[in-house]
Amino acid sequence: MSIDRFDLAREAFDKKALPVEIPSKKMSEYFGERVFGRNAMRKYLDPQALGALLECIDKGRPLDRATADSVARGIKEWALENHVTHITHWFQPLTEGTAEKHDSLIDLDGKGGVVETFDGSSLVQQEPDASSFPNGGIRATFEARGYTAWDPTSPVFIQGDTLCIPTVFVAYTGEALDYKTPLKRSLKAVSDAAIPVCRLFDPAVNKVKCYLGWEQEYFLVDEDLYAARPDLMLSGRTLMGHMSSKSQQLSDHYFAAIPARVAAFMRELEVEALRLGIPLKTRHNEVAPNQFEMAPIFGEANLSNDQNQLVMNLMNGIARKHGFVVLLHEKPFAGINGSGKHCNWSLGTDTGTMLMAPGKDPMGNLQFLTFFVNTLAAVQRHNAVLKASIASATNAHRLGGHEAPPAIISAFLGRTMSAVLRKILEVPSDTPIEIAGKKGRSVGLIEIPEIFIDNTDRNRTSPFAFTGNRFEFRAVGSSANCAGALTTLNAAVAEQLLDFKQQLDRELSGGKSLQVAVMDTLKPIIADIIDKVCFDGNGYTEEWKQEAVRRGLDTETSVPEMFKAFTTPSSVAMFTRTGVYTGKELSARNEVKWDMYVKKVQIESRVMVRMAINHVIPAALEYKKRLLREVALYRQVMDNELGCRTELELIGRIGEYVDDVSVKSEAMRLARKRANAIEDDYERAMAYHEIAGQIEELRRPIDKLEELVDNQLWPLPKYRELLFIS
Repeated sequence: MSIDRFDLAREAFDKKALPVEIPSKKMSEYFGERVFGRNAMRKYLDPQALGALLECIDKGRPLDRATADSVARGIKEWALENHVTHITHWFQPLTEGTAEKHDSLIDLDGKGGVVETFDGSSLVQQEPDASSFPNGGIRATFEARGYTAWDPTSPVFIQGDTLCIPTVFVAYTGEALDYKTPLKRSLKAVSDAAIPVCRLFDPAVNKVKCYLGWEQEYFLVDEDLYAARPDLMLSGRTLMGHMSSKSQQLSDHYFAAIPARVAAFMRELEVEALRLGIPLKTRHNEVAPNQFEMAPIFGEANLSNDQNQLVMNLMNGIARKHGFVVLLHEKPFAGINGSGKHCNWSLGTDTGTMLMAPGKDPMGNLQFLTFFVNTLAAVQRHNAVLKASIASATNAHRLGGHEAPPAIISAFLGRTMSAVLRKILEVPSDTPIEIAGKKGRSVGLIEIPEIFIDNTDRNRTSPFAFTGNRFEFRAVGSSANCAGALTTLNAAVAEQLLDFKQQLDRELSGGKSLQVAVMDTLKPIIADIIDKVCFDGNGYTEEWKQEAVRRGLDTETSVPEMFKAFTTPSSVAMFTRTGVYTGKELSARNEVKWDMYVKKVQIESRVMVRMAINHVIPAALEYKKRLLREVALYRQVMDNELGCRTELELIGRIGEYVDDVSVKSEAMRLARKRANAIEDDYERAMAYHEIAGQIEELRRPIDKLEELVDNQLWPLPKYRELLFIS
């Protein structure tokens, strides 16, 4: 029995917003109630365990097993009071998602009953099957052992009836098999490299923290219409579909009133997120129809990244309750904006100084400039591997699409900072550094108060933009784990700071003042980055692509080829020097990336060919048959063809497009068969890169048929139905 897409669309349009149970308490009163945070620690832990745990969290001190047992007792008491029945080690394998295995708290009591148990060993360590997750050959099927180990710096939390313990995931042989382990290594690396530089300005600094503020874009579609689109269900995007006559060209969806059903979903999501200690701050309509965005208050990177993964999980479950499906694919619909996940990145000291914000005096500005310039130098030096860190089969559809940054990593500074850097090259090194702050500006209306203008503008076309007190890594994809990009960025900055400090020490050893030594060390770096990585113009133009080649920036657009940047000598040296990845881990991750690329394109190709054969061609032939009957009847009555020119023209065009679909479908099937026979991971991925291009070629005649075939016969929900039902 076929699904009537008209009924589905009508039902989707008629759905009402579900009532959302809003807590009677203020948000501040239920914030973090399902997290074993510092308030819960103080209540449930004895002073010795509390002190040891806080030392671990704040200063990186190790925890012994006795302390872990004591912490576990406190967590158990808190968990049972919150009706927990199971525990799980919650980790982030190389699937871009999260993983969890639930174990009941019960154990036999030896008297014919059961008792709830939870101790330090259950808290600290579990043993999942490492060979069943992507591992790049680190674990074979017969070498399955792997470990998850508790990360005390990310608090445990409760979902439903389950206590979730954030953990790292490593192989029996010690290699990282997840995103969290390298991220934590990179956080230590950038802190260790930054502390000696910070102490030149403030000897009290003992730790440098990395901050992340993510902005999550996503689409919502009605779940019934989603179920009628095999491509959405299996690949996350529409592999076919003609553009709607109206899409985003009027800009009437951006920041418009949030539809009632969507607002109800957002409200429930926010309540659950706040209970889990996730400080969601912003919600709004995005540019494309049925596209939305949320963002939290920024926080320390490790925890903030965990919270982003948790939010993506929450979104999926809560959306279903409201009759939606969340689409996190970077480009679920052709012809309209895709979705990214802007990662706002910054560094700060444990003494309260934000290193990416201009200071309050010349020395504070000198410290800011030191970290600002070295970050840009790191981006220039490793722009290829930074691009590889955000590359994927799905993000490839978004980058460079006149809606997102191009596939070239450059940095936008804005007029103020660009002028500051150029001025520095012209003045003596002992000149105090002054940076203009926000300026007041009247808008010319008496009743409108003065507004304050930032010292930087915004540039949508820049993948790495300075926005006043942080850098915004705009090229990260919506479905990605932020840790992949942050790990690479942190490692690059750490390496650059190590080299900077070595050169600075040479300058200082000659008797120069700190001001002069820092400026003399920075000036050649500034000259280099201005010429190479800094670009404040329009990144969408062909001229910029040509200019980027002249500057020596990486302009590769093939995703499998991009991944090779991870294993170049300079990248391996950076990652191993900073202790973020071993050479073996880098090689393994490249194998995983190539394999994941192959599988995603393979799924798309299979789905598309089957939809072409089972949905598109039968609908087109049915309409062609009707037209042929119309022509035959006309000929019987009128004995000529003069009155059926339109029908004959349609028959010819349909036949041409059907033949094109059939030929290209078979060609793709054969190309896939050849690609599957290739043993080398990289070569197979490159073969599938060609197949990805064939998918777009096959789409063209299918979308032409959608324009021609009788609307009543077309079996798939169309864009106008998918995008305008909220």
